[in-house]
Amino acid sequence: MEWGFILAGLFVGIMVGMTGVGGGSLMTPILIFGFSIQPAIAVGTDLLFAAITKSGGIWAYWRHGVVKWKVVWTLAAGSIPATLLTLWVMNQTGMHEGEHSEIITKALGVALILTSSALLLKGWIGRLLRAQEGHPVVNALYKLRQDEGHKAMFTVLTGAGLGVMVTISSVGAGALGAVILLFLYPRMKGVEIVATDIAHAVPLTFVAGLGHSAVGTVDWSLLLYLLAGSLPGILIGSHLGVRISDKVMRPLLAVILVLVGIKCLF
Repeated sequence: MEWGFILAGLFVGIMVGMTGVGGGSLMTPILIFGFSIQPAIAVGTDLLFAAITKSGGIWAYWRHGVVKWKVVWTLAAGSIPATLLTLWVMNQTGMHEGEHSEIITKALGVALILTSSALLLKGWIGRLLRAQEGHPVVNALYKLRQDEGHKAMFTVLTGAGLGVMVTISSVGAGALGAVILLFLYPRMKGVEIVATDIAHAVPLTFVAGLGHSAVGTVDWSLLLYLLAGSLPGILIGSHLGVRISDKVMRPLLAVILVLVGIKCLF
């Protein structure tokens, strides 16, 4: 079984290294359906797994000065309180006793389908908005992001939504966060979107993971096995990612995620 966990970490690490997406999206369903891990423990362990595996990315991006810290703090102003509140509610209603297994699985399914949709439709949504300029709905959306006060409020609300979703399912901080940032902050470069998204995702998953640990839904030995496989996997994936087109990998990952999401729901 230990080797199975290490190989699962290796596989997910390779996918993360190749695409930048897939940590929580792949690891949690693998633990639940592949190893029959209790959903709450799978989510809690995976949150710390994601925080540790992505933490190196913050340092690398910070050195290059591409993290927009103001946006990170604005997102965190919504996500951290929402995470703590969600953890409190789940703990008060029996999370550590396995009472929320079905809710977690269903939430995971929804989060996976939304994440896969974000991966597949990100470019299409941008083209649609540009093509429909002048439409009242599109104009209202553009005005929302042009007003700094409204944009800041919507960013906080986005963070809160991500906080709830990530705490329940461990999914959503990556692709979903990036798509919303892409719309709200169109002047940010692609690398700045990715860097800012990761800089927010790491503390969010870390706080949520520690919260799960406090109520007993983190398996520390399992976490060590997963990390033993994932850390070399990320290095392998980063080398493979240079050679395999992103146009091939992201749609493939999105299809896998939507299929797993459908399984979670049904």
